[in-house]
Amino acid sequence: MSKSVKPNTPIVDHIFTADPSAHVFEGKIYVYPSHDLDHDGPSNDNGDQYAMEDYHVLSLDDFNSPCVDHGEALHLRDIPWAKQQLWAPDAAFKNDTYYLFFPARDHEGIFRIGVATSSSPAGPFAPQENYIPGSFSIDPAVLVDEDDRAYIYFGGLWGGQLEKWQTGSFVPDAEGPAPTAPAIGPRVAELTEDMLNFKEAPKEISIVDEEGNPILAGDEDRRYFEGPWVHKHNGYYYLSYSTGTTHKIVYAMSQNPQGPYIFKGTILNPVMGWTTHHSIVKVEDKWYLFYHDASLSGGIDHKRSVKYTKLTYNEDGTIQTIDPYKD
Repeated sequence: MSKSVKPNTPIVDHIFTADPSAHVFEGKIYVYPSHDLDHDGPSNDNGDQYAMEDYHVLSLDDFNSPCVDHGEALHLRDIPWAKQQLWAPDAAFKNDTYYLFFPARDHEGIFRIGVATSSSPAGPFAPQENYIPGSFSIDPAVLVDEDDRAYIYFGGLWGGQLEKWQTGSFVPDAEGPAPTAPAIGPRVAELTEDMLNFKEAPKEISIVDEEGNPILAGDEDRRYFEGPWVHKHNGYYYLSYSTGTTHKIVYAMSQNPQGPYIFKGTILNPVMGWTTHHSIVKVEDKWYLFYHDASLSGGIDHKRSVKYTKLTYNEDGTIQTIDPYKD
């Protein structure tokens, strides 16, 4: 592949990729997606259709350059504690080391979060023998703040099992709260200096409306479902996430990385396919949204493709809503 990658088109088309976490490392744009596989397994709310087994790292010198696939960076077979389903990952840089954070089901079928390390942003990554103690659910995203403190955000409902942890322990048949009760929020924990453990037990993030009232579980246009991402802009922390059933990427703002976060609006309108998952990254002096859809596969939701588009702030710091299918 020698051509540049245009906005709102797949950045690679030789494999199916989803759940992109984008970062600028060593002057290049690196993207850490999940890798969708073709299979004939069942499709259900438990997420059995998402049977990913490995990670590929992608990179772009800039947006006028071709996207490079650096090949397999980590495979399920190399992770002692993991049984299946390498879902959405993220990467971070600290201590002169690149860290890949990833979810997988352990040998009891419970999602946990693991860490792998590399001296290169392209990998390959060597996994720790065990998952992070006290970790659960899916969709890890890590923010290394300006003061060098690092925070991990995670959690997803349904297949991601977050509603099964409301008591602090795994309850296999637990359901979510009533529609009139506060929605379940994502979790946050500060990481230890070596990035391999939680500094304290994860906390639930509060997402509230402009009046300070909790977003309710029945408010499917605004309530948290999965895919948290936190970035910082002009002194504010932005928590963005998928609403799940209404297929939007929305966001909330705070002056504290652990919240509470005040809901603000929609970043990305629904894409083709059930899932929506994203990241936000600053490249030089401009901001970009990376996301996925299922257009390349003709709408097959477990065969998705990563895309990107420009993200624009209003003067008050709010974010303009993006329609993925309009220029």
